[in-house]
Amino acid sequence: MRIVAEGLTWGVDGRVIVDGVDLVCEPGSFTGLLGPNGSGKTSLLTLLAGLRRPSDGVVLADGEDLHAWRPRERARRLGVVEQHAMTGLDLTVREVVELGRIPHRGRWPGATDEGAEAIAAALRVGRVKDLESRRWQTLSGGERQRTQLARALAQEPEVLLLDEPTNHLDLGHQIDFLRTVRGLGLTTVAALHDLEMAAAFCDRLVVLVSGRVVAAGRVDDVLTSELVRQVYSVDAEVGRHDGVDRLQVVWRS
Repeated sequence: MRIVAEGLTWGVDGRVIVDGVDLVCEPGSFTGLLGPNGSGKTSLLTLLAGLRRPSDGVVLADGEDLHAWRPRERARRLGVVEQHAMTGLDLTVREVVELGRIPHRGRWPGATDEGAEAIAAALRVGRVKDLESRRWQTLSGGERQRTQLARALAQEPEVLLLDEPTNHLDLGHQIDFLRTVRGLGLTTVAALHDLEMAAAFCDRLVVLVSGRVVAAGRVDDVLTSELVRQVYSVDAEVGRHDGVDRLQVVWRS
């Protein structure tokens, strides 16, 4: 699915949080949203997911106004993984993943959904098959995040929207998580803090400051020493080092 945002604006209590954002996410591409805390990344994701309606601008999904879709259609076609997923229900991992099938179920009581294969695939791809009988409340932060990815995949979405998906993961699981997402071939937009992870797995970057896009494009064109200095106030060298075929960010003392 191709996602296009045109002039996307949203705010609350008179404060503009997302300010005239334009972006294009081509089918199957992985776009990283970068920027300091409070730059509007999470708010932009909620607008792209249709969870909030912009005060101005539009989100187009394959040319259709995404906010005109019925909630059930959005839930089928867009998978969202939040940064802090919480539930007070005493659910197992499998039951959490099964929630991803709700948009596919019939509207009438007793209607069933033939989603067993999708659930099995989601448990496997999310690397939580061995956790399926565990209770949600007993999971670590990383295990919860992988469970939420599996729940989103059970929806069989065309688009994945991820809010700081690697925050609770150690380095090995961060790499595994993003490699898994990258390998799905879905149109993906992820808010990320780790610049090197963004460089390793994203096709394109959109950099926000105070809700506005200050840079957007291919990773090599966007992620530069000057950008890191201007956006993060950090003196760093960005380049390829020691034969590694991806950009690395080396902080200077």
